[in-house]
Amino acid sequence: MRPSLTPRLRLLASAFVLVATFLLAVTPTGAAAAAPVLDRGWTWPVAPVRIVRPYEAPAHPYGPGHRGIDVVGTDVLAPADGVVAFRGEVAGRGVLTIDHGGGLVSSYEPVDSDLAVSDHVRKGQRIAVVSRGGHTAPGTVHLGVRLKGEYINPLLLLGGVPRAVLLPCC
Repeated sequence: MRPSLTPRLRLLASAFVLVATFLLAVTPTGAAAAAPVLDRGWTWPVAPVRIVRPYEAPAHPYGPGHRGIDVVGTDVLAPADGVVAFRGEVAGRGVLTIDHGGGLVSSYEPVDSDLAVSDHVRKGQRIAVVSRGGHTAPGTVHLGVRLKGEYINPLLLLGGVPRAVLLPCC
C-alpha cells in the first residue's frame, strides 16, 4: 500500500507544478533563452496595448504553440531601431520583418507597409498598418520575435503587460 501525501506536502507539490507550468509558458526554449533581453529598451508596437492572444511556448521546436502575441491595433510602430529584412506576402498575408541587431528579429502580420528591404527604421516610427488575413482576428496584428533564430516571448522585451491606470470617477 502506498503512503498518502500529507495535506501540506500535497499543497507544496501543487504550488511547484503551478510555478513550473507558468515558467514554461513564459520562458523561451533553447540556447537563446539564456541571453538577457530585458534591457534592450523596446516599446510596444501598438497603443493602447490590448493583448488578445498570448505567447504559448511549444513543448519542442516543431510542436504546436503560439510563437508570438496578438495585439489590437491600427498603426504598427517599430519597437526598436532596425533594418527591414523582409516585406512581402506569405500565405496570402502581408508580413514585415525587422532585424534589430544582436540576433533579434521581429515580424508583424498581417500588415501593409510601404517600406522596402534594407530601409532603416527608428524606434516609434510607423512601419505598417494592420491588414487582414492569417490567424489573427480583424483589427489585430501578430508580433513574433526571434533571438538567434529561436522564437521567444515578446513580453521579455516589452517588460510585460502595461499596468492598468484607474482614472478618477465623476
